[in-house]
Amino acid sequence: MNPILSIDNLSKVYGPGCSRCLDYAAVFEGNICPYCNSVVACSGISFDLFDGEVLGVVGESGSGKSTLMKLLHFDEPATRGCMRFHLESARMNSLNGLGAALDDLGGDLFQMNSFHKRLLRNHLMGMVYQSPHSGLKMHISAGGNIGERLIMAGCRSVAEIRGRAAELLEKTEVPTSRMDEPPCNFSGGMQQRVQIARALSVNPLLLFLDEPTTGLDLSVQARVLDLIKNLQQEMKLTTIVVSHDLGIIKHLTTRTMVMKDGRVVESGLTDQILEDPQHPFTQLLVNSTL
Repeated sequence: MNPILSIDNLSKVYGPGCSRCLDYAAVFEGNICPYCNSVVACSGISFDLFDGEVLGVVGESGSGKSTLMKLLHFDEPATRGCMRFHLESARMNSLNGLGAALDDLGGDLFQMNSFHKRLLRNHLMGMVYQSPHSGLKMHISAGGNIGERLIMAGCRSVAEIRGRAAELLEKTEVPTSRMDEPPCNFSGGMQQRVQIARALSVNPLLLFLDEPTTGLDLSVQARVLDLIKNLQQEMKLTTIVVSHDLGIIKHLTTRTMVMKDGRVVESGLTDQILEDPQHPFTQLLVNSTL
């Protein structure tokens, strides 16, 4: 099976940076460059993602997992590395000739201009942020939040937009009678479900979940996780899930990468990682959960 996404040597440095930040990141302790004091948030990350796969990224706060998600979603520029989609050229060329533009860049998505990055993100990616305030406009109706995403993807029919919004709100267990209410009137769990509906509105190729249940009550967490699991299975979503909670990773993912200080220290099948961790940091994570 061929991957649909390939990441190679992805790195991100915050600060002035120097020639040794990334070349020596694998050998110095922590994620602060000892030569220029820059923060190496991600260092040399490489992986493939396959169609329908759910990949987990786990680590403690400050490990670089959320930065990785921002890089993949084009929220921030990468310092080094490349990202490639392996899609039919017809699908890519249907997006304003995006396929031809990528051919000129050797297929590296990070080398695209800002217009093509927005185009790719609006049509092929969906993001659910840790905080609903990052992913929703709180004083615009729930249906309007979904409609905005559809408009950015090229939809212009009001009837089609409202129909799609109602369909997605029903699928994510938000009462359609509240479609014209703003998310600021909703509970935290319902806000997250509206955010999920917005992310799914364009049938994305990739779904990113960044700590999707943090801050929710345990009972609400369970309902949101079950909803995500059911949607993954029903829609065959290719997903990357970022979390510090191994319970969420176990519940949702098939394969897991463990990050520490901006580096991937262990990767493999989720059950294998949780039952027989090899790296000392992974062992500490698993034991602290137990």
